[in-house]
Amino acid sequence: MFEYLNDPEKTAAARNEIGWTTVGDLGYLDEDGYLYLSDRRADLILSGGVNIYPRESEDVLVVHPKVADAAVFGIPHDELGEVVHAVVQPAPGVQSGSALEEELLAFLRAKLSTYKCPRRIDFVDELPRHATGKLYKRLLRDRYSQKMVS
Repeated sequence: MFEYLNDPEKTAAARNEIGWTTVGDLGYLDEDGYLYLSDRRADLILSGGVNIYPRESEDVLVVHPKVADAAVFGIPHDELGEVVHAVVQPAPGVQSGSALEEELLAFLRAKLSTYKCPRRIDFVDELPRHATGKLYKRLLRDRYSQKMVS
């Protein structure tokens, strides 16, 4: 049995009608039966009724030579529910700013559908990570959760 520490409501929400537990991983099986994990349900962005998996944008951003690290998540939007937003840690020696933002947005648009691309990119010196390397995306989401974009 799996339980969240001191959170019986979250534990109950993680169980389906037949008693199976899920921790929110999303994935698919290919034709050969291999399992691919795409993202986590908690990170899914719902924008105008469309499901957007932030991992797709993150995977594109982190291969750009001017990017050291990236996080993509949904932020509130008054009409669409959420829109895609990115926070990027530039590579060492790279100057952040509007020129880099435009370069990265153009890079993303060349590789992904427009609706999967962030509307804006903010820059930080370092993304919040646990000592194990796990990204604390919740901390970023919380920082932007009050910002409503039109």
